[in-house]
Amino acid sequence: MKIEQIYTGCLAQGTYYIESEGEVAIIDPLREVDPYIKKATDDNAKIKYIFETHFHADFVSGHVTLAKETGAQIIYGPNANPSFEAIIAVDGQEFKVGALTIVVLHTPGHTMESSTYLLKDEKGKDHAIFSGDTLFLGDVGRPDLAQKAADMTQEDLAGILFDSLRTKIMPLADDVIVYPAHGAGSACGKNMMKETVDTLGNQKKMNYALRADMTKDEFTKEVTEGLLPPPKYFPLNVKMNKEGYEDFNEVLERGATAMSPDDFEKAANETGAIVLDVRHQNDFVKGHIPRSIFIGLNGDFAPWVGALIADVEQPLLLVTPEGKEEEAITRLSRVGFDGTIGFLKGGFEAWKNTSKEVDTITSITAKEVSDVLSNEAHEVFDVRKESEYISEHVINAKNTPLSDLNNYLDAYPEKGTFYMHCAGGYRSVIAASILKSRGIHNFVDIAGGFGAIKETPIKVSNYVCPSTL
Repeated sequence: MKIEQIYTGCLAQGTYYIESEGEVAIIDPLREVDPYIKKATDDNAKIKYIFETHFHADFVSGHVTLAKETGAQIIYGPNANPSFEAIIAVDGQEFKVGALTIVVLHTPGHTMESSTYLLKDEKGKDHAIFSGDTLFLGDVGRPDLAQKAADMTQEDLAGILFDSLRTKIMPLADDVIVYPAHGAGSACGKNMMKETVDTLGNQKKMNYALRADMTKDEFTKEVTEGLLPPPKYFPLNVKMNKEGYEDFNEVLERGATAMSPDDFEKAANETGAIVLDVRHQNDFVKGHIPRSIFIGLNGDFAPWVGALIADVEQPLLLVTPEGKEEEAITRLSRVGFDGTIGFLKGGFEAWKNTSKEVDTITSITAKEVSDVLSNEAHEVFDVRKESEYISEHVINAKNTPLSDLNNYLDAYPEKGTFYMHCAGGYRSVIAASILKSRGIHNFVDIAGGFGAIKETPIKVSNYVCPSTL
C-alpha cells in the first residue's frame, strides 16, 4: 500500500495518490494532471478511480481531464449531479483498489454531496479517512458555501454537519489517520492547523468541533461564528467543477503567447485585459506598467487573484519574472482563471527599454515613518485582516482589509499623504497597485509592514491572542 499526500502550499490543498497492486486512486486532483499520470507510469500502475469529496469552490479539480486521459472513473458521493459521466455512489458503497477497499461515507453539511472516503487496508482494517472539507485538522468545513435550497440556511447545514461528524466519523477508531483536503490558509475553514496529517484520536481531543459533550446548538453557534464572506470566485469554481471546463493544455498554449511591448500594449487597449504583474513586490515598487495590478507569485497568489479579480472570464496579460510564465498560467488556471491571452516578452525590462510610461510606488522604511509620525500627524491605514488588526495594531490606524479594499476607497483622504502597511509588505503592495489603478496616488507604502513597525518607537496596541477573539 502506498499513500502519498501531494500538498500545494499556495492553495493549502491536499491531493492524494493511493496505489496497491498496480491500481491507483486519486482523491481531489489539481487541474494539471500530468504529474499524476507520470507517477502512475513510474509505479507501473493504472489510475482506476478519481474520487471527488465534493464540488470544490476554491479550486478547479482535474477530475474531468484525468478521466479523459486515463479512462478512470469519477466517483462522487450521494446527491451529486454533475454534467459529465460519473458514478454517484450510495452511502457505504465499496470500491476495490488492488488489495485495498475504499468505502464511501456520505457526510453532508459543508455541502450536501460532501463525502468522506474510508480506506481499509489489505486485512480489512480501517486505516485512514480522506475527509475533504468535512473535517479539517483543528476545524471543520464552513457550512455557508453550498449551493443549497432557498429554505436551507447555513445553520441548517451546520446541524447536518454535526450529525455527519458524530454518526460517520467520530465512531471510528482513534488510530485512524485523517487526511484533509485543506490546511491553514484556506478560506474553506477558519481555524485550521498548520499540520496536514493527524490521527482521529488527537482530533477528538483538540478539535473544538469534535467535543464529545457538545450539543448541536453549541456546534452550530461555534461553526458559524466569525465566518468571513467567501471569495466571489467560489461559485464560479463550483460551476466549472460541476459542469466541466476547457483542457488545461489548451489554456496553457493560449496563455503562453509572447508579446512585444507594442503588441502587449495594443492587446491591453483592445481587449480590456487586466495587466497582472506577478513579480516580487520589491521589483514592482521600483517600476511597473501604469495601472497594472500586482499580485506576486511568491505569496498566496491564486487565492488573492480569485478574491480581488473575482471574474474568472476576465482577460489577463502577464508581466512575469523570466521563465515564470508557465507557472503563472498554471496557478491561475487552478482557480479557474483561464483568460490569460499572453505575456510580456522580455518582462518589465523590455517595457522599460522603450519610451513607454513607467510608474513607481513610494515606499519607505518603518524607521523613516517613525521619524515622520513623531513630527507630523498623518493617517495610517492597515490592510491586514480584521482579526490581525484587532490582535495588535498601530494606535489610531484605520483598518481597510485588502479583501474588501474596493469598499473602502472613500476612506482614503483625497489630499495629503497617508501611510499604508500590511504584515510584511506583500499585501500592502497589492493594495497600492489597486489604489493607483483607481487614481489614488497620495500614499506611501511602509516597507516590511507591521513586523518592521514593531521594531520602531511607533505606538501599537496591547497584544490580544487571536485564539481568544
